[in-house]
Amino acid sequence: MGTISSAFGLISQALQADQSGLSIVANNVANANTTGYTEETPSWQQNQPIDINGASYGTGVTQTGPVSVRDRVLQERLNQQQELASASGARLSGLDTLQALFTPASGSASSTAGDIGSDIAKFFSSFSSLEANPTSNALRQQVLSTASTLSGDISNAAASLNAQRSALDQEAAGVTSQINALTGAIAQLNQQIQTNAHGADAGTLEDQRQQDISQLSKLIGINRVTTENNGLSLTTATGQMLVSGGQSFQLTNGTLNGATHFFAGTTDLTAQLSAGGGSLGGYLTVRDQDIPQALSSLDQLAYNISTSVNTQNNAGADLAGNNGNAGNLFSQPTLVAGSAKAMSVVMTDPNRIAAAGLGQGTGDNTNAAALASLGSQSIVNGQTPTNYYSSFVTTLGSTVSGVQTENTAQNASVTQLQTQVNALSGVNLNNEASAMTTLERSYQAASQVFALLNTIMSSALNLGQQTTVS
Repeated sequence: MGTISSAFGLISQALQADQSGLSIVANNVANANTTGYTEETPSWQQNQPIDINGASYGTGVTQTGPVSVRDRVLQERLNQQQELASASGARLSGLDTLQALFTPASGSASSTAGDIGSDIAKFFSSFSSLEANPTSNALRQQVLSTASTLSGDISNAAASLNAQRSALDQEAAGVTSQINALTGAIAQLNQQIQTNAHGADAGTLEDQRQQDISQLSKLIGINRVTTENNGLSLTTATGQMLVSGGQSFQLTNGTLNGATHFFAGTTDLTAQLSAGGGSLGGYLTVRDQDIPQALSSLDQLAYNISTSVNTQNNAGADLAGNNGNAGNLFSQPTLVAGSAKAMSVVMTDPNRIAAAGLGQGTGDNTNAAALASLGSQSIVNGQTPTNYYSSFVTTLGSTVSGVQTENTAQNASVTQLQTQVNALSGVNLNNEASAMTTLERSYQAASQVFALLNTIMSSALNLGQQTTVS
């Protein structure tokens, strides 16, 4: 009887284990389309065998619970690529907006900046026209008109760059609250996992944590360190703590020199976050690197054109009777920085354009020729104004192209890694159907053994008499 009772216990455990496995399969099928769900498989553990008269006898199997199918190394690689792709994507978006300022449509200016390259050529060409008829009021008005167009487009471009910088500043500041919300949620999940799972697989809790980490990696560069009891710590790419166990450490914002800076406690992390990855890194790169470089180039262009033209105009004689010191055509910059935004035409009287050379008659065109020749002289960092601006636009285009190529490659890598993760951890209904069939047959086999044992037990209870067991 003891042996039969043991057999009943063994088969009962088999039935329970199979039923538990079928429940796991059913849960997988139900969550096949649930975002972030990781496939679970039954975990089988052999029961401790017993020894009788020197022989070892098995005591069946126990289903110890579902185990999620994960590859933490693969998931970490995916998170890292998401950081890079988000950073380059955010930067590319900002660069596209920046480049659009300097890319007018054919035949008309579609950008706030107009066509500065064309403006430069027309401005210096107006002096060549004046050279042919230095006393013409219409040609003098044309000089002022082309000067106004040039200075207006350069000033508008600088204003637009500053506006874009402010917009990016607001975008970056808004990311902070998203980061803090995610790190807080991850810390809570950490605590639940460590408390409830005791180091074992935490199933859906880990799925939720991984989704939050994935979202966080799109916002900011992070490092992940697994701790005891299936917990983890998260830091920024440079090691500043964000999450430790059940505690999160929030980032704060503050304004410094007119721009939003990011702090952990009293430590300014702005420069580190700019190079750290995630969309925040992309925003900060455009705000603190790409736009300042574009502004610096425009400032240099505006400073050198304004200074050179003003100096040359004051070196000639005008129609208002000034033999030298005829006045400035453009506002005179004192520093290179800010020259583009402040550039404007200050001359209102066309007679103050000094077309003649010093001591020459009003019909002389010597200084008009000198003013026109500035357009072909290397007055801007060793280049002509047109070549300098063309080089600036070309460099900007090359930067945009490089980031575009980088972003395309990174997104392709994200797609490839996500496909691998899905293939490993996603629910495959064909596999689930196969597992269900196997478990059902195992359950049926155990049921038949149970029925056989029931017959044997009934016969034993009736002292060997044939009985019918329903």
